[in-house]
Amino acid sequence: MKTDKFIVGCLLFASQTLVSQNFQLSSSGYFQNKGVDVMAFDDIYPEGHQGGVSLIMHGNRVATNGDIRLEPTPGQWQPVPKQRDRKVDQTGNTITAWLSYPDTSKHLTGFNPMIYPDITLDYVVSVKGEGKSVIVTVDLSQPVPEEFIGKVGFNFELFPGALFGKPWIMDSMSGIFPQQPNGPTLTENANIAHSGNFNPDGKASLGHLTSHGNGYSPIVADDIVAEPYAVGKRFTVRPDDPYNRFTIESQGTVLKLFDGRMNHNNGWFVLRSEVPAGATKGAIQWVITPNVVEDWLYSPVIQTSQLGYHPNQSKVAVIELDKRENRKDSPKLYRITETGEKEIKTGTTSDWGQFLRYNYLLFDFTDLKEEGLYQIKYGDSYSSVFRIAKDIYDRGVWQPVLEYFLPVQMCHMRVNEKYRVWHGCCHMDDARMAPIDFNHIDGYSQGHSTLTSFKPGDVVPGVNRGGWHDAGDFDLRVESQAGETYILALAYEAFNINYDVTSINQDTHVTEIHQPDGKADLLQQIEHGTLSVVGAYRALGRLYRGIICNDLRQYVLLGDGIAMTDNVIGNEDDRWLFTEDNPNRELTTAAHLAAVSRVLKGFNDTLSVQSLAAARNIYINVRKGVDKAKSAKIHAAAELYLTTGEKEYKDYLLSETTYITENIDRVGWFMGRADKKMHNRKFSEAIHKALTSLQTRLKELSAETPYGIPYRPYIWGAGWDIQAFGYRHYFLHTAYPEIFSPEPVYNALNFVLGCHPGSNTSSFASGVGAKSATVGYGLNRADWSYIPGGVISGTALIRPDFPELFEFPYLWQQVEYVMGGGSSHYMFLVLAARQLLGQIK
Repeated sequence: MKTDKFIVGCLLFASQTLVSQNFQLSSSGYFQNKGVDVMAFDDIYPEGHQGGVSLIMHGNRVATNGDIRLEPTPGQWQPVPKQRDRKVDQTGNTITAWLSYPDTSKHLTGFNPMIYPDITLDYVVSVKGEGKSVIVTVDLSQPVPEEFIGKVGFNFELFPGALFGKPWIMDSMSGIFPQQPNGPTLTENANIAHSGNFNPDGKASLGHLTSHGNGYSPIVADDIVAEPYAVGKRFTVRPDDPYNRFTIESQGTVLKLFDGRMNHNNGWFVLRSEVPAGATKGAIQWVITPNVVEDWLYSPVIQTSQLGYHPNQSKVAVIELDKRENRKDSPKLYRITETGEKEIKTGTTSDWGQFLRYNYLLFDFTDLKEEGLYQIKYGDSYSSVFRIAKDIYDRGVWQPVLEYFLPVQMCHMRVNEKYRVWHGCCHMDDARMAPIDFNHIDGYSQGHSTLTSFKPGDVVPGVNRGGWHDAGDFDLRVESQAGETYILALAYEAFNINYDVTSINQDTHVTEIHQPDGKADLLQQIEHGTLSVVGAYRALGRLYRGIICNDLRQYVLLGDGIAMTDNVIGNEDDRWLFTEDNPNRELTTAAHLAAVSRVLKGFNDTLSVQSLAAARNIYINVRKGVDKAKSAKIHAAAELYLTTGEKEYKDYLLSETTYITENIDRVGWFMGRADKKMHNRKFSEAIHKALTSLQTRLKELSAETPYGIPYRPYIWGAGWDIQAFGYRHYFLHTAYPEIFSPEPVYNALNFVLGCHPGSNTSSFASGVGAKSATVGYGLNRADWSYIPGGVISGTALIRPDFPELFEFPYLWQQVEYVMGGGSSHYMFLVLAARQLLGQIK
């Protein structure tokens, strides 16, 4: 009897072991085999390299966008399919997606590089786990039209940042993934046209590919792609590395390895099989076999501020663990001295639970107040070295925003840093009125009228001063320009920062980094942003929507913005100026300008007066659609009241007490200062009651994550939103300290400085902390470089549950710099922490 039970037990164990070594659908909706995951059509963001079939191996995403595409190496604006449905079949261990071309929701008119080809294509992609492999099958509802043979194929993008200098094998061929794309190239008269044409020696047979006649072509590259590095039936990536090795075998059609960077600087390596002529069912079938390291577990990640902590600040390290990890260690705290490390404490952790795909522990070491250098160890993992010091936020923390980032982003200026020229004096030919009935690729839309006395193509005078380039796009959006000046203005009011290390000359249009001129840099930057917004307002009689290049070749420019136009006013390369009717944006800008007018008084009195006049006029004249922009009108009234003290604005705010209390989550943060000034007891009591309820809700949201802040990850990195939350919370705390604790301010700052999910614990603030984001999506991204003080978007979500922060300069959803809050909110948070901890008053 015991023998029978033993045999049954062995068989059961063997069965469980066999299943555990196979790819099985998990409750999360993707395939798992120990440390390897295959996701299928959870993400729908192919232009951002998130979509289709994706492969995550031992904690790193290595491939993505497995789907039908119409080019060998599509770029950002190439046609993408529409995902119509997705079903997960747990019983059949299969994920099925139904897709179609064209996706007309992506189609724009006007300046539109995404011109869809004249093809209608319905297809189904099924992904099935079979043993140690995943089978990807593509079924078409009808054969590919003859004129599109060789253009329709199944692509799989390989992340280049992890592959440079690494090996691959295709059948009997082998190679190394190159650091830069290498020729020869294929053009429309020398391209790979038909699937199935390959030679045993691995050289592609070249056919004829004409795509111009079908109404579409790749951006800028004009149909040029690199000749495949290899052609074959079986392809292995990273044969040298068991943690990243995977093999793809094509059943029928050949595999071709392309380098997408040949015609798009932000491209990835692409493995592709073209759909054969006449094929429908089983047109493409791939067998993907990742190597699974049997005993692999995700190494513990210790997340702390990469900078450190003030002695009086709460200090909690977040420890991220594989959810399969059963062992629990004790964290050890080391002090780093001139003779090495010394263990000073073995601590205990509290179990927080699961968030996304990991389990989390919290290690609270708030009681440590002695100044010095420290490091935390958990198991075999170490945190970065961090400081505890009273002057932790005093130098090289918020200053890089003022010293580097804001100067480098300045438009209409030459920006020098001693021997270095960051960029020349650019866009002095701004701007011509945009054409009407026109949609621009970057979201600008001009309606049936210019809304001004200017006609399309007219030169608009006075808009070639001030403003900052927004990220790598070089455009000037009104919400970015006014929003940036507003945050800086509130920072100046709250913290009275008169830091001066930069010379800014608006007459000569020259900025000199690290050359003081006797003027507060913060005020000079506020002036610079206001010059753009107010200058345009005075020229147009209304706000601009924005100023942006008129040509796609200009839009994709990498490098110095001076190369975008010739600085000669009135010709075809001038940027376009857009206008709009948008009550919410206009009234919000009025709020910004009202605040700016306060801090510019005594520094640039003329601009201060002009800012206030513009704010007043916008407040009075924006009437259409105000009901849908009431929060923005309340914001404008609050700032105008704080600036002028006039009864009109106070009376309006009091009349909207009900709306304010019902929408306290949106307006509460800026109403505190107005409430304190109005001295209306009934209003204050109503606000106080609403804010108490808001605090309860914020505590509930903050408890949903181990980071002590409201955080619901999305495709885009959440760093900017979390900074904005901390910035607004500062005003809630300082106005109502009896309701709101300062802790969320510190938690938001710590999140940005390194205490965030995922294995990459870099500070989002470039150049700040022991480890920071030194590859950013800015003007110098093609050099894999960064701008000190720029703050990236941060850790993004690969749906449904994988937090990711690549070191790769072209993923804007992870490493982009922006104006209107990216870096200025961060700077504000640091200054807020300094003030709240008693470092400044």
